[in-house]
Amino acid sequence: MMSRSSLLKNLSRPLIQPFAEFFRLEAASGILLLISSVSALALANSNVGIARYFPQVWDSVLAVSVGSMVLTKSLSHWINDGLMALFFLIVGLEIKREVLEGELASVRQAMLPLVAALGGMVIPAGLFWLINRHSPTAGGWGIPMATDIAFALAIVTLLGERVPLALKVFLTALAIVDDLGAVLVIAFFYTLAIDIHYLLGASGVWLVLLLLNRLGVRILSIYLLLGFVLWYLTLKSGIHATLAGVLLAMVIPFRTRLTDPDAVQRQLGSMQQRIQTNTGMPRDLSEELEALSEQIGSPSQQLEHRLHGPVAFLVIPLFAFCNTSLLIDFSTFGQLTNPLAMGIMAGLLLGKPVGILLLSYIAVWFGWASLPVGVSWRQLVGVAVLAGIGFTMSIFVTLLAFKEQPIRQNEAKIAILVASLLAGLLGYVLLRGDKSGLTATPQSSN
Repeated sequence: MMSRSSLLKNLSRPLIQPFAEFFRLEAASGILLLISSVSALALANSNVGIARYFPQVWDSVLAVSVGSMVLTKSLSHWINDGLMALFFLIVGLEIKREVLEGELASVRQAMLPLVAALGGMVIPAGLFWLINRHSPTAGGWGIPMATDIAFALAIVTLLGERVPLALKVFLTALAIVDDLGAVLVIAFFYTLAIDIHYLLGASGVWLVLLLLNRLGVRILSIYLLLGFVLWYLTLKSGIHATLAGVLLAMVIPFRTRLTDPDAVQRQLGSMQQRIQTNTGMPRDLSEELEALSEQIGSPSQQLEHRLHGPVAFLVIPLFAFCNTSLLIDFSTFGQLTNPLAMGIMAGLLLGKPVGILLLSYIAVWFGWASLPVGVSWRQLVGVAVLAGIGFTMSIFVTLLAFKEQPIRQNEAKIAILVASLLAGLLGYVLLRGDKSGLTATPQSSN
């Protein structure tokens, strides 16, 4: 008879989204993200028909009331403060999964992506600050810190077998750590004013959620309902509301619960027999497996599975469609020589790869970490350059750093688009090129 751990491991294969499916989903999302951005730019710069009014659509006001809670926001704010909370919820769930059982679960596994991500955050921020330290735009240092995993994996997927799975896993883990860094930066450095009463209310709701977790409550709808209240109180407190998504992810139960492994094993055995004898309808078997997944899966895994598609294919493309509605003319590109744009491009195109490679080399040299199996230093250079695709999180930080400053927001967005495009093209060329060369691993001093 299978042991409990062996059964859980076997069940996890069909029930938990595998890396290969994750990569396909993120890659497809990246392609849709590109289409959304190009479409928004084309519409914003078209004078044909109603397209000329396209950029003003996002300023339309929409009021929503639930009982005594009333919120009146522009359409762009609903997307950036509301829908993007779902994106941050997914980010939080992914971070939690990687820390508990993924690439960040052990110190040895986590060391290389951790130190690489640290270098890829600190050096870009430092470069930006050096260029902008004597200007009013110095506060935008957080803009070039994060990597857009959807765009990066879309390019990696185009390269097919030229990029080993281990390198894709490294890029994913690095981007997840990047996202965690961006979340912390937003929480501690881009919160301007705090309403202590709402903050205490949000803290109280979060503590109730934590208590429910400790008591073993696994009803997902309860967490989501209280999560909405947490989002509202966080929004009113002055802390950016999207951080409520990360806070909610922290308290949703993650561990898989298997109360009767023998019964599950018998059910799986029955399904296997029907498959072998061709006596089971594929649709019935699929529905039975899905019901079994619901029965033993954790609320965190179920929520991540359900939300990943809508967030990847609706929320993020809509965010891009809204925030790349930029009017561009020849004078726009003249802004790329301003300190703000120069800082962003230097951070993403130079600071990112230098920071990632420098700290990775140091970690491997001292024996703290090792390169993934089958990955060369040349390939790591290509991935480090791809990490300069900032886009989603960079634009998000831009909106916070230069709130109510549309001119600077637009200047920063143009720089992000240009830098991300160049990073994507250069990274693609490097990874597609000759794989020989920088394959030797520096010798550990240990």
